[in-house]
This record gives sequence, C-alpha cells and structure tokens, in this order.
Amino acid sequence: MKRLSATIICDVRLQVRNGFYYAAGFVALFWVLTLSQVPVENLGGFMPVFILSNLLINTFYFIAGLVLLEKGEGTLMAQVVTPLRAWEYLASKVITLTGLSLLENLLIVGLGYGLNFNLLPLLIGMSLATTLYSLVGFVAVSRYDSINEYLFPSFLYTLVFIPPFLPYMGLGESWLFYLHPLQAPLLLTKAAFQPVTTWQWLYGLLYAGLWIGLFLGWSRQAFAQFVVAAEGAR
Repeated sequence: MKRLSATIICDVRLQVRNGFYYAAGFVALFWVLTLSQVPVENLGGFMPVFILSNLLINTFYFIAGLVLLEKGEGTLMAQVVTPLRAWEYLASKVITLTGLSLLENLLIVGLGYGLNFNLLPLLIGMSLATTLYSLVGFVAVSRYDSINEYLFPSFLYTLVFIPPFLPYMGLGESWLFYLHPLQAPLLLTKAAFQPVTTWQWLYGLLYAGLWIGLFLGWSRQAFAQFVVAAEGAR
C-alpha cells in the first residue's frame, strides 16, 4: 500500500505539473456554461451519453499522455526497475484519473444540469466507465513511443466505444448492444437520471466487473510485453 500511495501522489503531481487539472477545469467551465443554456427537460435523456463521452478525454487520452510522457522522460524505465508492481502502476493511473474525472463531471452535472439526479448510480456508472476507459487506453498506447505514432490509431480505437450510444441518438435498439463493455456503465449512469430495472442494475454491476477484470489482465500483459520487456531491451 505504501508503494501505491506514493505512486498516486507522484501521478497527481505529474498531472498537475502538465496542466491536466487546468484543462479539466476549462472543459468543465465550458460545458457548465453550455448546458445551462439548454432547458433541463431536454437534457435528461442525453446526459448519460454526454457524461460517458466527456469521460473519454480524461481517461483514454490522459492515460495515453501520461504513459508517453513517462516514456519520453525516461521515468517509466526507472519505475520498471523498482519494486513497483504492474497492478500498482495501473491502479495509480486509474485512481487518479477517476478522481479527476469525477470531480470535473460532478461540477458539470451539478452546475450545468442541476441537482435533480441520483448521486450513487452516477458515481458508480462514472467510476466503472473511467476504469474501463483507462485500462483500454493503456492497452492501446503501451506499444507506442510517441504521440505522432499514436494519434491516428487512437481515433480508430475510440470508434469502438460508439455502438452503445446509438439508441440515444435515435439510431435503433438491439440486444447486441448489451454485449458491449460500455453498455453496463452507460445503464448505471442512466439510472442517475431515469429509472432502470433491477435486472439492469445487476447486469450493469456484474458485466462491468467482468470486463474490468479482463482488461486488467490484458493491461498487465501489455505492461510486461511493451513496457518491461521493451525497456529492458534498451
């Protein structure tokens, strides 16, 4: 736990130093001003998609920025030769980016939408989504060494997240969307604004947990293959 807590502190400092919190604050201010101009009755059905779309930047792209920054500065190689374990490295990234994302989006929802929502499912849905985004983001970026290499592939990766959003855009319903990893946290986020059934709650928690476990294993494998082995070969 000491290694994890020390890594969390270092990650927060790194994120502050590189302007992640300032960027999140600017985005929050922009969306608060934008959403406050829209009637609340027109926002409820749209909020789950908006929130999970907004979370993508603070997690999928921010973790990519952190990993590439650490590779460029050589600090990742230094961490590889310490007793820090792969799960601790990943947990620190997930925890710090989740904290930043929750703070930003709670401000946006509270000030831009209002307080007429259920806090618990919102926190659960956002936390599960940020964890998934972060782990997928690490798997995606781990094989790259520069932002120029990663930028175009990252766009292709984000297209994979779109299918569960389609019904909210009036583009059709299908039970196949329930096979998508993002459908579970999307449903739980929806529960903050609209009622969902008990089976949807259970599905959301269990299915999201399943995919988080799978992506955690994949992330640890990617860490060993593209970070530890790659850095050791230099």
